[in-house]
Amino acid sequence: MTKSHVQAAQHLLRLLTLEQKIAMLHQHAPAVPELALAPFRTGTEAAHGVAWLGPATVFPQPVGLAATWDEDLITRVGEAIGREVKAKKEMDPSVSLNVWAPVVNPLRHPLWGRNEEGFSEDPHLTSRFASAFCAGLKGADAGTWLTVPTLKHFLGYNNEHDRSLTSSNLSDRVLHEYELPAYRQPIEDGVAGAVMLSYNLVNGRPAHVSDLVNKHLRTWTNGGSVVVVSDAGAPSALFRAEKYFPDGASAYAAALKAGVDNFTDDGDNPGPSVSYLEDALERGLLTVDDLDRSVLRLLTLRARTGEFGDHHGSSSTSAGESDAAATVALAREAARKSVVLLRNQPDPHLLPLGNNPGSIAVIGTLGQRVLSDWYSGTLQNECGIAEALSRRYQDVIAEDGLDVITLRSVRTGTYLGLPSPSETTDDDGGVLVADTTSPAVGEHFTLKDWGSGEFSLQSSLTGRFVAAGTDNYLRASADRIGGWVVQETFRLVHSHDGTVAIQHVASSQWVRVESGTGSLVLASGVEAAADRFVVRTIKSGHHAAHAAAASSDVAVVVVGNDPHLGGRETQDRESLDLPQSEQELVRIVQDANPKTILLVVSSYPYALGDLADLPAIAWTSHGGQELGPGVVDMLSGDAEPTGRLPQTWFARDRDLPDILDYDIIGSESTYLYTRAEPLYPLGHGLSYGDVQYTNAVVSSDPASKTIGVDVTLTNQGDRVAHELVQAYASDPTHQDHFPRRLLVAHRRVELAPGARITATLRIPVERLATFSTVAEAMVVEPGEYRILVGSSAQRLPVSVAIQVPDRGQRSRRIAGTWVPARLYDTKSNIDLVPSQPLSGTAITPADPFEPAWAVYRKWDGLPITAVNCEVLSARTGKGFGDCSISVQTSGPADTWLDLGQCQLKEGYSGEVGIDVDPSVLPAWTASGTLRLVLKGAITVQQLQVT
Repeated sequence: MTKSHVQAAQHLLRLLTLEQKIAMLHQHAPAVPELALAPFRTGTEAAHGVAWLGPATVFPQPVGLAATWDEDLITRVGEAIGREVKAKKEMDPSVSLNVWAPVVNPLRHPLWGRNEEGFSEDPHLTSRFASAFCAGLKGADAGTWLTVPTLKHFLGYNNEHDRSLTSSNLSDRVLHEYELPAYRQPIEDGVAGAVMLSYNLVNGRPAHVSDLVNKHLRTWTNGGSVVVVSDAGAPSALFRAEKYFPDGASAYAAALKAGVDNFTDDGDNPGPSVSYLEDALERGLLTVDDLDRSVLRLLTLRARTGEFGDHHGSSSTSAGESDAAATVALAREAARKSVVLLRNQPDPHLLPLGNNPGSIAVIGTLGQRVLSDWYSGTLQNECGIAEALSRRYQDVIAEDGLDVITLRSVRTGTYLGLPSPSETTDDDGGVLVADTTSPAVGEHFTLKDWGSGEFSLQSSLTGRFVAAGTDNYLRASADRIGGWVVQETFRLVHSHDGTVAIQHVASSQWVRVESGTGSLVLASGVEAAADRFVVRTIKSGHHAAHAAAASSDVAVVVVGNDPHLGGRETQDRESLDLPQSEQELVRIVQDANPKTILLVVSSYPYALGDLADLPAIAWTSHGGQELGPGVVDMLSGDAEPTGRLPQTWFARDRDLPDILDYDIIGSESTYLYTRAEPLYPLGHGLSYGDVQYTNAVVSSDPASKTIGVDVTLTNQGDRVAHELVQAYASDPTHQDHFPRRLLVAHRRVELAPGARITATLRIPVERLATFSTVAEAMVVEPGEYRILVGSSAQRLPVSVAIQVPDRGQRSRRIAGTWVPARLYDTKSNIDLVPSQPLSGTAITPADPFEPAWAVYRKWDGLPITAVNCEVLSARTGKGFGDCSISVQTSGPADTWLDLGQCQLKEGYSGEVGIDVDPSVLPAWTASGTLRLVLKGAITVQQLQVT
């Protein structure tokens, strides 16, 4: 941010009336003609290309961009997207240069529906990629920003089910070590100008009124000028769905004071928001100074893009300089570098295909289509995998492996199909009819099972998907599955008599043949009211897939997901498993041809079971318009596989914690803490070279700010290898449950065949820090750490020990100091909840009918006489049982010794003192550990040892 940006914003702020200021706080701000201010709105979607504004370059999904582990590439992609946003702005002034990207929520749980939108499960890796992407979106001009990036979604957001009602419980360690780092670097680097808040609650308080914004984000370098925007509809949720406030005025006032600058609510209608803010001012819930702080940030955001300067939004990286051919080449580079080779069985390697692989069968619907997601632009000139293989090789066939069926109504005896052209009118728009007793191609539909009982029907005649219209009639009208509410999927509900009823998934309504017209229409009611249909198989997809595979030298079977189904925004996945229909297709192809390559095209990881034994397996996210060429560049061997997994692929569902358990330490989740053997670990990805690690040595003093580790690598293969060298830290003896493996550095190196090189990794000592509940800060604890080096979080063949000296870390003080109860070291059955509606965090039993405890270590061990607790509430009535607080200290062999106890009466709040049993003091003095045991519905704010 330059001084001129702030000065321009401050000048305008002084000229605005109160009414104009209030209007600017809504997403859609009106023009102020007397000040030459144009209408403005926040938010252009640009996760991996310009979305919702027509044709645009579509790059790989963010999780695919992360698989490149290439910050320079990610920056170039961000800049290309920024240029296209600017070009859209030049064609349509209503387009916002405030882009709502990137998503920086770490990919904590692979069943999260929005997995495709994030970068990595590692927060520091996420922050680096986010900073790189934002740097591109911002542009290279030091003065004028190309666009203003927005980090999404602050904070603790990794579940879709009831996302506005669930609370993400974040201990201080998880908060500081896992959640906050993903946001901090882009803000402190000065490349992110805005942050969007999340729908969920954090520690029992809605994120849109969380004290974490002002307590942390605003205190970071550049954080004070960052615009905080609400997510769509979230302000209203504060007093409607969440019922955290009694009305809109109090909700809006609290949100603004908590840090929200811009309200995305009621679509493009600012009326309700303006009314709530005016009411809040009249009631004294807000002051004009509160408004001015937010308006100044919003004006500064606009000033950054040159809106108020002489350039009027132009910059040195204007859209006019955009080179379409170069952008397409960049999309292909990104698609190629995002492909990860997961397996390539030796003796012989099936990949690369080389120049003469013989005949190739591409099997699976995803082999022939390029799919977009909710945050994609309109695809243009897209090229799928089969088409790209056909361009590279002469003998390629494509087979979708799907059944082609007809559906005959039992009641009418007629087949569902397209109307004849002569019967189609402008009024009905081609409504499907059941009006023939002899099916032809117009009555043929390709049936696709997407998993979880969800099917699509695609006309064999037109290639279009059957969809429900707003009038509830069915038409084969959709070119692709999509939309916020998907209208193109159905359930086939089988009966004992072999017939099926058809239920529309989005509406839960049933398909009926309309009497008189024969039109297909959706009707409410129960299954018994639906028409029943007999399915006739015209073409067996399994037979066709087997034949295609058997007749070819190599089979490439392509499976995965449609980004609008199974898992996406508003919908978490149910399982890691591939749909059974996809699994069976792979098995059929494998049975027919042992030279089978499995290619997974998906928004998220899968558990593959025994399919992981196939001779060659690769993964790519939905790679955008250049998906096919990018994949084929790698499969053919024209390019070296350089993609590496940005998140763990777990082997089975039981390896995952509950999706609502955000305590990654206690639940031992993510690559950092899991003890499960993954299918493929973080950082995994093969090359066509053969790189061996033989030695690692420390090359700089660990007492300095940066540790240098030299590792020796040799390429024993006959191809150039592009190796991603990764360093992980471990310390099993660490006093604060250090991660089992912590990514601390990575570097890409290139090795010629037979080459032997030494690569140096630079590890900032601060990467070894954990959050100290004693110091209430990130601290590098003394001790011996081991740096493990290799090609993934699991393959770490060489290591070296480093010693971090004692820097004199203090223990918890005793002399009357109150310690926040949230600063526990470990816990069981504890929830974090608000101390007050808008500030502070306390602890309470998650289940008041079960014992709950929190452990506080590192007291200085001096003799004590009492433990005092500040109790916010205690409930004993309505079946909650008695309430009590016990204090204990650790004894021998993992036992606990009672120091004292007190009972609480119904409705008690205030300070309680628990006298300590003098006979147990020697154990306390030796261990310096205190355990607080809570029974019943009791909430504790803080504790004190005297």
